[in-house]
Amino acid sequence: MPRSALGPALNEQGYYVGRVERNLYWVTDGTYQSAFLTTSDGVVLLDAPPTIGHNIQRAVDEIASANGVSNKVTHLIYSHHHADHGGASFLFGKNITRIGHEETRRLLLRDDDPARPPNEETFQDRRTMEIGGERIDLAWHGANHTPDNILIHLPDHDTLMFIDIVNPGWAPVYISNLTEDIPGYIEAPANALAYAWTHFIGGHLTRLGTRDDVTLHQQYMADISESSRKAIDTVDPTRYFVKYGENSWAAVKGYLDEVAAFAAAPVIEKYTGVLAAADVFTESTAFWVMESIRLDLGYGSQVHP
Repeated sequence: MPRSALGPALNEQGYYVGRVERNLYWVTDGTYQSAFLTTSDGVVLLDAPPTIGHNIQRAVDEIASANGVSNKVTHLIYSHHHADHGGASFLFGKNITRIGHEETRRLLLRDDDPARPPNEETFQDRRTMEIGGERIDLAWHGANHTPDNILIHLPDHDTLMFIDIVNPGWAPVYISNLTEDIPGYIEAPANALAYAWTHFIGGHLTRLGTRDDVTLHQQYMADISESSRKAIDTVDPTRYFVKYGENSWAAVKGYLDEVAAFAAAPVIEKYTGVLAAADVFTESTAFWVMESIRLDLGYGSQVHP
């Protein structure tokens, strides 16, 4: 476990709240992250993970009391529709303005989860807001982790929030952070780095990120992609089909498991001790990247003569 992966200690109530820059703060329970802006018009909340839950308001109250500002949450911005990042939205009642991508609203209406009221305000590609004198830029660059995952840029706070792409100090969890669109996920760090910012809020684990964290993740994924292509070119499926005969799915599983293990091995060796959990989750991510290379990009497809 590299010490660089670890962040600040939690308080007795199980959370940590700290200043990002000026009146922008972040909250973590050691696994999930949220953020909020205190403004002259109230508090703008960025995501509401249920694992942090009521501690979000406790963190807001702590900061508001210390600074003599309002603790009333007036706006909530959804980074995307997933319940693990928005499932505490209902705690803030009906009389707040919820904002997100138009696809987020469609998916939340579909999912019909009372914990995640659909966002009333939507946008398609770009939206710049000013709330209480604070500027917030929202942007959708296409599908990545989900079809609706957006980039939240706070230029006056030198901060970018982009959820479920980069876990600062850590490797992605299963299959590239449970990503639906691998080509978009691999492209996402370049989209993030095109903005001007110093502080990065990734939504997961124990600390804020930096541009170096995003670049390291970008290289990690590039190494997995390169190794996956080599694995597709190298591993021969023949022996699995000979071994399992009519049981074609067993043969496919044996073959794909070997391809994923082959692709993961040099990446695990390179990043163990550099990214926490690289030894645990790289093979899962290598499998998903390899499948995207085969299915999305058509690499290694052979047409029967």
